[in-house]
Amino acid sequence: MELDAIFSLLILIFSVVVHEVAHGWTASYFGDPTARLQGRLSLNPLKHIDPIGSVLIPLLLYFTNAGIMFGWARPVPVNPYNLRGKYGEAIVSVAGPLSNLCIAFVFGLLIRFGGGLMTLSFLHIAEMAVIINIVLAIFNLVPIPPLDGSKILFAFLPYHLQSFRDSLERYGFFIVLFFIVFLWQYLTPIIGLVFSLFTGISF
Repeated sequence: MELDAIFSLLILIFSVVVHEVAHGWTASYFGDPTARLQGRLSLNPLKHIDPIGSVLIPLLLYFTNAGIMFGWARPVPVNPYNLRGKYGEAIVSVAGPLSNLCIAFVFGLLIRFGGGLMTLSFLHIAEMAVIINIVLAIFNLVPIPPLDGSKILFAFLPYHLQSFRDSLERYGFFIVLFFIVFLWQYLTPIIGLVFSLFTGISF
């Protein structure tokens, strides 16, 4: 396996684990102990890895030169009825993408202010970390179930529109597939813009 593929996979696994733990810690803070009681507030990847979403899909995307790298971990369990506050579910949902943006921001700062001191290999790894985490954050903010963006959107919908949520969740997987195949190209400029803001390098 090529070194690029190995590092991309390791970065992705670390990033999706942080993403899920951020959901779990935030849920615990807002009153839902479900993830904590099930031992999911751990950075141990073995507790979070999904064989398909964390390994198979990323490798398939890499070796087919799809031009994107993303995946997912096993979602941490969250019971929204335990959460304090009207917008508890939205806050828990935004915690995952926000954690990925924080990782991207830290590596972006390393590139922006320390790039001249890095070896080319480490600079390349840092760039991969920024791109992968920006992709994870922005993709998860798309308001389609089961992505985090949908839970954020639904938290602000009037109660009488919640039936719309049920219908959307029923077909969410197929809508996400449609989005990836036909609409992903519209996210690329946003990903490039954030990458340039964080690193100072043109995408």
